[in-house]
Amino acid sequence: MSTETTETSSGAKRHGGRYIYEELRKQILTLKLKPGVPLDEVSLAAQFGLSRSPVRDALARLISEGLVTILPNRTLLVTPFEIEEFPNYISALDLIQRAVTRLAALQRTDDDLVRIRAADATYLEAVSTGDFQAMSEANKAFHMAIAEAGKNHYFISYYEKLLGEGQRLLHLHFDYIVSSAASTNTRLGRDHDEIVNAIQARKPDEAESAAHEHTMLFQRRFLAYLQQNLTEKISVG
Repeated sequence: MSTETTETSSGAKRHGGRYIYEELRKQILTLKLKPGVPLDEVSLAAQFGLSRSPVRDALARLISEGLVTILPNRTLLVTPFEIEEFPNYISALDLIQRAVTRLAALQRTDDDLVRIRAADATYLEAVSTGDFQAMSEANKAFHMAIAEAGKNHYFISYYEKLLGEGQRLLHLHFDYIVSSAASTNTRLGRDHDEIVNAIQARKPDEAESAAHEHTMLFQRRFLAYLQQNLTEKISVG
């Protein structure tokens, strides 16, 4: 066996757990793996051509992020999402999003602001290319940069889980967002401006208000999507 082949093989093993994690995470967030679908270590190991150990590591990381759930009988499945729980999700997202954005306005450094603006620029670039997967990841990175500027690791950890759940919901109704923006001649991607400007100006009340409105925009879009597409199946009270 050549040195190049050996290095490639060892590299695949060394990064196997990370690759499995990234691939499963992408499939979960883009709904290729549907909420509630069971996951089996043996089947996944065979699918990826690796041992069960890196599969187990990847699943453990996804469990910690709330994307995979382990039941009392040790069954693993993609974390379900009940539409009836959407109001509770929005309540949690709103409270945390307001808190981390307010803290960012109070505690951000100049370096934090640079990172926030860079993340927003990456998001805008993804919007301009129409790459939804890149847009979703960049949007999360933008909000995490804000949370990190607030410097409260309890909020950061929980906020990341909520944003991950939000990525699945965004993917579900992304086509609706695009078509709705086109029909109203609304430019996508500028809904972060007020948040960034308030953080830069160190105005916590304005930052919190902008964060709240950002959550409400997400809620309005998602409920409008449900009313348009799922009215026969779901009551949106």
